[in-house]
Amino acid sequence: MTQTTADPASPAETTARKSAGHVIVDTLVAHGVERTYVVPGESYLDVLDGLHDSPIATVVCRHEGGAAYMAEADGKMNPVPGVAMVTRGPGAANAHVGLHTSWQDSTPMVLFVGLIPFEHRDKEAFQEFDPHAWFDSGAKRVMVLDHAERASEIVAEAMFAAASGRPGPVVVGLPEDIIRTQIDPTLHPPIPVAHGGMTVNDWKALRDALSAAEKPLFVTGGNDWTHAGAAGLTTWLEEHHLPAAAEWRTEGTVGFDSPSYVGPIGYGRPQATFEMLEETDLLVFVGTVPGDVITNGFLVRQDWAKKNFLVTIDPSLRGRSGPVSYQIVAKPDVFVRDLVRIDLPAKPVWKEWTARLRAKQVEFSAPAPMVTDRTPGQAPARMDTLMAHLVTGLPADAMVTFGAGEHTNFAHRYFPTRGYASMISARNGSMGYSVPSAVAASLRYPGRRVVTIAGDGEFLMNGQELATAAQYGATPLVIVMDNQEYGTIRTHQERDYPHRVSGTQLKNPDFALMAKAFGGYGVRVEHEAEIPGALESALTAIDEDGTFALIHLLVEQRVKAY
Repeated sequence: MTQTTADPASPAETTARKSAGHVIVDTLVAHGVERTYVVPGESYLDVLDGLHDSPIATVVCRHEGGAAYMAEADGKMNPVPGVAMVTRGPGAANAHVGLHTSWQDSTPMVLFVGLIPFEHRDKEAFQEFDPHAWFDSGAKRVMVLDHAERASEIVAEAMFAAASGRPGPVVVGLPEDIIRTQIDPTLHPPIPVAHGGMTVNDWKALRDALSAAEKPLFVTGGNDWTHAGAAGLTTWLEEHHLPAAAEWRTEGTVGFDSPSYVGPIGYGRPQATFEMLEETDLLVFVGTVPGDVITNGFLVRQDWAKKNFLVTIDPSLRGRSGPVSYQIVAKPDVFVRDLVRIDLPAKPVWKEWTARLRAKQVEFSAPAPMVTDRTPGQAPARMDTLMAHLVTGLPADAMVTFGAGEHTNFAHRYFPTRGYASMISARNGSMGYSVPSAVAASLRYPGRRVVTIAGDGEFLMNGQELATAAQYGATPLVIVMDNQEYGTIRTHQERDYPHRVSGTQLKNPDFALMAKAFGGYGVRVEHEAEIPGALESALTAIDEDGTFALIHLLVEQRVKAY
């Protein structure tokens, strides 16, 4: 018998194969990714080539930090993890700030990093670094595509890891020679994410705890909600006359106007929220845990006799502080699905308790008097005056984004967050987040009123992403509160080293001219009387000219929201 050899691949079979880089893009499409934020690099050109003909929108950013922030913000607004792509060495280092934000904010995000060729590894090649050494302590998983045929599998694993359990960042390294390799283009299907849920015992335990409580309080937080889940919780709370507070920088899960919403819990919180944490006889955390910020540095609500129910999909309860009476392992939506079957008669004491807390929040969030109620003259501009004029004309679906600094307190106090997710921010206190997150929000929700509030120090960390806004038609309203200092640090400095101001003072450019140079509208405001006209002209530029607008508000130093 004559032995035969296999025929070489036919032209049709050869054509059917694709590069690993193109397969990566196809897998992202299959996972529902609509947009990726990139700073290009020669290390992942084949992936960029795959994006050329794909339905994924490629948003070219001006700095890797801005790209990572945009992807992280996108992960807060979208059930699919946010995606960023950067190049090796310096690019990866610049993107690290977005990973830290994703980690501490529990945001699903995947960062693809182009790497040196496989054959150059361990020779200290140009821009070489070790992804595991850099990112293992700050990411849920770090994977490197060393075998081209696993390209689709690695992407599916990364998307699953970012979204499963407590969400967070995943890093995928892409050696430039590996992603050019031709492979079978068969795609790995998405891996289902478990959502948990209440068992019968969980349901009974919560029902009994609520039945026994006279002053229960829900605390919402995290980024693992949907609009339907947030609305369902709000309806149930209102029907039972129960109160809900919001974790720091996550307002809007229970709407600003809801009779059940009793305010934010975080740095700069009003005194009433400190008091209610200790006064309540049952705390139910949903989507978050009582961590450092909520408990004011692990000081509040530490008595183990207190009753705390924690609803989170993370069985490790990482980051929590204080007593744990019961844990329910569930994502918020499935918890709400089961919660609404608990139909308890609303106690009169619940109604009184909620009304008292709500009254304090209404008083706290009431806008300052309008400028027309004053004699403005040449009075310096004030942020609370601008907020008073802004919030009265906002549509119901308006969104606010911001990074870190004392300027953010004006958003916490006054901005009407009326649904999930109407507040997009960085709970890790990361500066430079305001403009990138606003660009991402405006691209995700074109036509919605997106407002970002930046401090002067924060704005210059990523203000260059206004160029990205202009390039892709993002139309946020950017408010820069300029007090010529790093205000939060100055506050700590005055407390610990009074009258010894050092390292916190700034001299700033004309931010309005900067906005115009980037292709948007800019207006500089120095006096209170100029605020109404400046706000009107900025909103007109957004609505009629289809551009972003920036208000450069010069304020006095040491002016606080509360």
